[in-house]
Amino acid sequence: MPHDTARRADGPAPGVRSVVAESWLRSSAAGVDPDAHLAPVVLDTADLADYRATHALSHVFPLLYDVLGRAAVDCDSVMAVGDATGHLLWVCGPPSVLRRAESINFVEGSVWSEPGAGTNAPGMALHLDAPVAVHASEHFNRLVHPWSCAAAPIHDPTTSRVLGVVDVTGGPDVASPQSLAMIRAAARMAESELARLALTGTTLTVPASTELPDATGVVRVRGLGLPEAVVEVGGRTHRLSRRHSEILVALLENPAGLTAEELEARVYPGRVNASTLRAEMTRLRTLLGPDALASRPYRVLADTETDWRSVAALIGTGRVREALQAYKGPLLPGSEAPLVAELRDVLEAQVRSAVLRSGEADLMVGWTRSRWGATDLEMWERQAEALPATSPLRGVAEAEVARLLDADA
Repeated sequence: MPHDTARRADGPAPGVRSVVAESWLRSSAAGVDPDAHLAPVVLDTADLADYRATHALSHVFPLLYDVLGRAAVDCDSVMAVGDATGHLLWVCGPPSVLRRAESINFVEGSVWSEPGAGTNAPGMALHLDAPVAVHASEHFNRLVHPWSCAAAPIHDPTTSRVLGVVDVTGGPDVASPQSLAMIRAAARMAESELARLALTGTTLTVPASTELPDATGVVRVRGLGLPEAVVEVGGRTHRLSRRHSEILVALLENPAGLTAEELEARVYPGRVNASTLRAEMTRLRTLLGPDALASRPYRVLADTETDWRSVAALIGTGRVREALQAYKGPLLPGSEAPLVAELRDVLEAQVRSAVLRSGEADLMVGWTRSRWGATDLEMWERQAEALPATSPLRGVAEAEVARLLDADA
């Protein structure tokens, strides 16, 4: 068996890529059992939330999810973002795939370094400081053979040290050269965004929660480009469930409060039992704190800041460039809650219209390079008109216009 050959430590295993054989040797030396070892889960929910809040990659997770996580979902795969030691900080994907990934401990808080889990893409990418793909049977651990994965490291733009890793894990297609190229590009985009934040004076290692004045102060909510809302309150960070996210958005958009019936109409596409909403509100109050929510009517008592309101405010004051940078994607893109869907469409239309009105070619380029703007024919046409004839991007825009027109024909 190849694993037995690797354990001899006397050279590369026959028929196995040398980079994989070398990883097997390191895995064996670390004491990983190829037949029974599972990655350890070392961070519980509370510790993980605190750690993620302090990590520089929290600034670019929404971007990574938008450019890579959605594609992973479409391909029945999961996207993971981990730190420089292989701790998985975020794991997202279709619920059915996430459940299967749990069987190999590919979950948030687990350690997928080579010493922690044997040969795997995140661990190898961190060890080699290079993008890498691992095909099914190339994993040192036989329990992981049903999976393939590809990963790329993410670097600090100032010091060039490795900050962490982004990975996609799923079926055999994940380890293809095309998938690896996409993952490498996502890592570079994350590094570019971190560089931009550094130029604006953002301290990448300071947790966003330290900006909260105190436990009863501002509640900060992020929902743009995220499958569920992320809430920072009382010095802690919570990722809400989809339903809690929808309820919170509805309450924030109706500061005067909503009756149970009004809230149900804005959140649930169909009819629902009153006891269901009461149970959801009880759980939400437990997360946010007893002083954050009121009932009769339901309303948010705390001062709040949201990323979607911030974008709308920037548009309203004509700061289109800043608004586009802050717009991380559609609000709760998978939500079918009536109010969320309406708010999502309105905000996207506002940002898009502002970019078109600006006439700025680079802003239009930024829009069409996003997942939500990639097929926007009018934006590509205006972009082609605005770009100088000598710009290589003009040819790209013109070709995309032609492709989209052919597709509509």
